[in-house]
Amino acid sequence: MATVKRYKKEDLTTYCLGATVSLEYLNIRPKDVTKVYVHSAFYESETKEKIEKICREEGISCETNDKVFQILSQKENCFVIAMIRKYRCELDKEQSHVVLVNPGNAGNAGTIIRSCAGFGVRNIAIIRPGVDFFDPKVIRASMGALSRVNFRYYDSWEEYAETDGAGQRHFYPFMLDGSSLLNETKICKPFSLIMGNEATGLPAMFSGIGQPVRIEHTHAIDSLNLPIATSIGLYEATKGDFS
Repeated sequence: MATVKRYKKEDLTTYCLGATVSLEYLNIRPKDVTKVYVHSAFYESETKEKIEKICREEGISCETNDKVFQILSQKENCFVIAMIRKYRCELDKEQSHVVLVNPGNAGNAGTIIRSCAGFGVRNIAIIRPGVDFFDPKVIRASMGALSRVNFRYYDSWEEYAETDGAGQRHFYPFMLDGSSLLNETKICKPFSLIMGNEATGLPAMFSGIGQPVRIEHTHAIDSLNLPIATSIGLYEATKGDFS
């Protein structure tokens, strides 16, 4: 058995923790799954059979090995781990995007990825510095939805705007300065919903980009957290698309 070690950003592989998360990658991106580990205490026969069937069909090694779980997982309810080869994505320039400027939290990133997949916006731009989308914490928080989206990192907003953000695209920074109410703003496609860092929001320069928007709420709170704000933005931008 090859040496198994905790994930580091510079690694060429990452891993999915949990049966549901691993199944997402096995179903959507099986060519990127290099190995699957199953715990001896995993008794969900239907799920186990699905995993083993895909592994047989795709030629993926599937091994029962409890020691791997002691190294990679701190969760008592984790019974399946899928090893994933890191891959490169390109954004679809013709489709709508979510742009995350310096996102810092793995759990928030995973929730946003899941919301993007749920609302059919499957292209995410990350402006560095930003959380590592291949971090197992991100993959688990996304419930495996990372397998369903394209994501790409950019060194600056300008790099994104000049490449994948170029063309007949409509920018909507979420911020207070110079903004209009989201529910009173017509969101035109293809759009880029631009979200700032969890703690600091977007830099002031974004007030001069596209049409800044804000989500109205009571004064009982100072702001919505990033995943909730992004999900509300996605709902408003895509409502009617699934009727």
